Amino acid sequence: MDGKLIIFSAPSGSGKTTIVRHLLAENTNLGFSISACTRDRRGRAEQNGKDYYFLTPDEFKHKIDAGEFVEWEEVYVGAFYGTLKSEIERLWASGKHVLFDVDVQGGLKLKKYYGDKALAVFVRVPDEETLRQRLIGRGTETEDSLSKRLFKVHFEMSFQDQFDVVLVNDDLQTSFRKAQKLVDDFVSEGKVPERGAIL
Repeated sequence: MDGKLIIFSAPSGSGKTTIVRHLLAENTNLGFSISACTRDRRGRAEQNGKDYYFLTPDEFKHKIDAGEFVEWEEVYVGAFYGTLKSEIERLWASGKHVLFDVDVQGGLKLKKYYGDKALAVFVRVPDEETLRQRLIGRGTETEDSLSKRLFKVHFEMSFQDQFDVVLVNDDLQTSFRKAQKLVDDFVSEGKVPERGAIL
């Protein structure tokens, strides 16, 4: 099988994870790329090897030095996230195309590394107030962390033109359909929307 990669990146709160979960539930030919990270697990729900590969900072740095990551980033001070080469090979070996839910910088690095084998989708909300309300609605943000996330959103939005396509997540069901069409066209025909297309 000629394995492909479909990358979904977005500022926090844009809905990319919801879209990715929907695609995984609907497409047996897609496999989720599990990221490695150094943050603590969020409650009992998160499992090592399912949600993330939870590594200590020392383990993570050792793998960086050994060249085991396709991409990695220190997203916040002391908080490392990355994609292991072995994870992509594992999914390709199982006969699946690889689906990513990664931050904006990571998404661009993956696209650069894999080129035409990858489709890079930037997910965004129609406006900042929508995003602010979504983040508040999670109930996990303090005023300080909300302020930091919104600052990061402005920075990440400046990269949207470097992605193959921008998916505006205004209505979730519509976004599901658009995302499915993007995946179908890319997997079956290698078709990518015209550069800078906004859906």
